[in-house]
Amino acid sequence: GNWGTLFPATHTIAIPDEKEYQRISFASIESTTPDAMDVTSTVVSHCSISRRRRVPQYPTMASHPETKIDCSKVYVKQSSFSNDSTGMFDGAFAAVPIKEGDLVEKGVMRRLPEGFDGNTCPYIFTWSTERPNKIWGMGSGCAPFYNTCKEGTANTRMVRFFDEDRFEIYATRDIEAGEELLHTYISLKWRRCFSELNEIVHADDSEHKSAD
Repeated sequence: GNWGTLFPATHTIAIPDEKEYQRISFASIESTTPDAMDVTSTVVSHCSISRRRRVPQYPTMASHPETKIDCSKVYVKQSSFSNDSTGMFDGAFAAVPIKEGDLVEKGVMRRLPEGFDGNTCPYIFTWSTERPNKIWGMGSGCAPFYNTCKEGTANTRMVRFFDEDRFEIYATRDIEAGEELLHTYISLKWRRCFSELNEIVHADDSEHKSAD
């Protein structure tokens, strides 16, 4: 008969070995001719042995119970508000759909040295309720890339824990994946570095006043 019919074309055996799996594969067993009834005429053309190590499962940034920073729902790319007239700048976007009230991002704030003037730098945060403000901070994660908008129109809000030097950002409404994330800067109306931006954001207010 045909000895090849007694064997499958490929045969795999998985052998557990403590921390590893040993995988043995026999492939392409050639058939003997009907006249050759000798087992030795059957040829194994390929035999391979490989070891596959178990990959340790580590918690992600979002799932680690001790993480202080989680921006796993957010990514950064060129802002949808940037153009030739405004110049090119980046913005933060939702990587997944986010429901109203859900946490968008959380992080920590690093206080800048005393004497730093945040009125000249738009990339840092006002980090106190004192006015004029004297404490400034540098935020973690994607938080520095959130652009701003008029009060009451932002799709996120930042909750600041000044005493703990941390923050949390929540969705003020349902947010679609790919939508740019905005929150209203608490210093938008009085920081010198935001004066031009404040005029742009509140341009409609000026028009309404003129019309009145």
